[in-house]
Amino acid sequence: MGEEVKNYDALTGMEDERAAEAKAEGAAPSIPSSSMAIDISLPLDQMKPRIVDLCKDLFNRWSSLDESCFAIETVSGGITNLLLKVSVRDDRGNSDSLTVRLYGPNTDLVIDRKRELQALPHLSAAGFGAKLLGIFGNGMVQSFIDARTLSPSDMSDPKIAFMIARQLRQFHKVAIPGSKEPQLWNDIFKFLDKAAALKIEVSAKQVTYESISFQEIQAEINELKDLTDLLNAPVVFAHNDLLSGNLMLNDKEGKLYFIDFEYGSYNYRGYDIANHFNEYAGFDCDYSLYPDKDAQNHFFRGYLESDKPHEVSNKDLEALYVETNTFRLASHVYWALWALIQARVSPIDFDYLSYFLLRFHEYKKQKEGCFSLAQKYLSRSTSCSSRRNSCPPSED
Repeated sequence: MGEEVKNYDALTGMEDERAAEAKAEGAAPSIPSSSMAIDISLPLDQMKPRIVDLCKDLFNRWSSLDESCFAIETVSGGITNLLLKVSVRDDRGNSDSLTVRLYGPNTDLVIDRKRELQALPHLSAAGFGAKLLGIFGNGMVQSFIDARTLSPSDMSDPKIAFMIARQLRQFHKVAIPGSKEPQLWNDIFKFLDKAAALKIEVSAKQVTYESISFQEIQAEINELKDLTDLLNAPVVFAHNDLLSGNLMLNDKEGKLYFIDFEYGSYNYRGYDIANHFNEYAGFDCDYSLYPDKDAQNHFFRGYLESDKPHEVSNKDLEALYVETNTFRLASHVYWALWALIQARVSPIDFDYLSYFLLRFHEYKKQKEGCFSLAQKYLSRSTSCSSRRNSCPPSED
């Protein structure tokens, strides 16, 4: 995908008999690995020689190249990882590009790396994201995607929103080996336990932290889980972090890419969509930008029936609207608890405690409306079912 490394076997130097046998049998080649780790806090100029050594360690064909053959630049620096582009020109003038993703410190507390690595080959085979080329102590090497990262405002553009919806439907069809149980509530309760056990060391922040009622949060989670369970939402393999930074677009080719599957898991369909809609708020966390019902229905039509969007029934639109806007609350709870853990363990200069307060406040602000929407829908559905009749969609 994109401008990938063109010759995988040459790059990794896989010339032994086992690799040849694997090719003959149609099996995927093993992924090169290195025990090296890169300090993510280093300035780029100090990081470069270590990145060069890593590339030489992983890929045999580059092992004799001088450091001057390598160019490194930052693609993006997220809260949980750093993405670098590495460009290489060999002695024959051949050039390749790839990306090196460095995990942030302590991110194993909120990210299941084993789950991520298990899913990556299957997502790649289905055409999603970059190709996994190598793994190392605190990161991975992937093919380079020639595209721009979307901005939060891009996601609300009707044309782009429809593209995202259509591709998300295909993403949700990918089958990943292992348990198909939804992980949302397992992850949320794990986050709750970890957050409650942590201690914030900065005295000013400790006061804020100690004012948090974890009993209140647990009660809210239990109430929300009980409500969402009644919706019987479909379970799919979900991205779970479809913010603008994880969406790339090649404008010339009109090709959209999903990237960074570190939070991916089997989960509820409505949660994945709702979490994406919450990200319309952008870096300023302006939740007034959450899409209105018309914009959501435009997205739902692209998701449910991209080839014939106007043939989607009002019944199906309403079901997905209710499902999404109930799980909207779960997204706020998830990232609020995530922020509490980050407040204790992350070295990044970011006010995670304030972010927790913001997300939990938004949860409480939206709770009454979202609960009412779901409860009215469920009440009508029960009533219609008891009368063995179909009811017209709600006008809400």
